[in-house]
Amino acid sequence: MHSLDMPQLLALAAALGWASGVRLYLVVLLTGVAGYFGWVPLPGGLQLLAHPAVLAASGFMVFVEFFADKIPGLDSLWDVVHTAIRIPAGAALAAGVFGADHGVMAVVAALVGGGFAATAHAAKATTRAAINTSPEPFSNVGASLVEDTAVPAGLWLAVAHPLVFLVLLVAVLALSVWLIRKSWRFLRALFGRVARIFSGRPDPGTAPAFSIHKNSSGDDPHV
Repeated sequence: MHSLDMPQLLALAAALGWASGVRLYLVVLLTGVAGYFGWVPLPGGLQLLAHPAVLAASGFMVFVEFFADKIPGLDSLWDVVHTAIRIPAGAALAAGVFGADHGVMAVVAALVGGGFAATAHAAKATTRAAINTSPEPFSNVGASLVEDTAVPAGLWLAVAHPLVFLVLLVAVLALSVWLIRKSWRFLRALFGRVARIFSGRPDPGTAPAFSIHKNSSGDDPHV
């Protein structure tokens, strides 16, 4: 089995960092399974993930998170708790791609991977919190299923087509920043509305975080 080349290593480090901010336990499980069955030659710093005990623990947590992430309210609580877990774990996994034999690259990977994990986690947490203000649960489940699919797809693409993945990652990060700003503005307005209601001040209401507007003629809707 051939070892990963430099573009694959760089893409894998970026993918592990970003994906850890979305589905940390799924990242650990998929990476470990790929190494255990020999599908991907894991770098030395990641080979521990293929240990049966790690596979069992991460598999159990994937099972728990799959359901916790689809229950409105519980998913946001889960995100809050994992703020202190996903970001350092993403940095550690990205650094593990290069290991102690490449100290400088490992430090750089840790910094960049941690930043990617923080961006992905912030986008996920704020967007899901905004979605949870809707009374229907289907948008929440839909967003969760998109995340369930995006993580394995991103990890596969990082190894199979690293350059394509890196280009797409730039677009995803730009979208994440937009989602963070959009969701945070909505949540801040919502918190302000709650404060006005409890203080007895007039409440003008809050515009939805994501809405479809119509032009004056009412013909063609646009976002």
